[in-house]
Amino acid sequence: MKRLFLFMAAFLMLLPLAAQSRKSVSVLGDSYSTFEGFVEPATNELWYYARPKQKQTDVNDVKQTWWHLFIKENGYRLEKNNSYSGSTVSTTGYQGNDYTARSFITRMDNLGSPDMIIIFGATNDSWAGSPLGEFDWSGNSQGDFKSFRPALCYMLSHLKDRHPNTEIIYLINDGLKESITSSIVEACTHYGIPYVQLHDIDKTAGHPNVNGMRQIADQLTKALK
Repeated sequence: MKRLFLFMAAFLMLLPLAAQSRKSVSVLGDSYSTFEGFVEPATNELWYYARPKQKQTDVNDVKQTWWHLFIKENGYRLEKNNSYSGSTVSTTGYQGNDYTARSFITRMDNLGSPDMIIIFGATNDSWAGSPLGEFDWSGNSQGDFKSFRPALCYMLSHLKDRHPNTEIIYLINDGLKESITSSIVEACTHYGIPYVQLHDIDKTAGHPNVNGMRQIADQLTKALK
């Protein structure tokens, strides 16, 4: 009986350590990665809700999201999901409005201390017609972030410097402007950041539905393996 008690006590003590040993994942994203109650800060705008509009999506459970599927099925744990609906990598949004507050380069320092960072952005830069600009490989923190390419370069270089021992992966949406897709590929190649080009994602109202979420998770997992 005493041995059983000691065994159970040791087992319970090891449980927190086992949880901590799992690789942690943070997400830096836009509407594709949001879900009500699972985004930090909670003031970020959302696309996916527990009670969604039927014409908008059939996703109504966080367990259906691409990132939850990926994290659960690969034995990871969520560190932080900093996703914001409508956000651009650059600071230029729809109708040329200033999107600095929601931009990726503004939110990228709020990801915790993860083992892996998944960036899933540029869809809104493509849809909003944000200025493309020129690549700036200098890592200049005072660059022209109204344009996509210099903002992208700064984001990738800054994240690598801020998280030197963290695996960084870029998810590239399908259906983007060729100039946006090729720019991500060139920047990721320059900084040595792996990227995953998604394809044939099933969507409703331009956003992944339940099947599309599953496809994203599967394509990401396959690429990493």
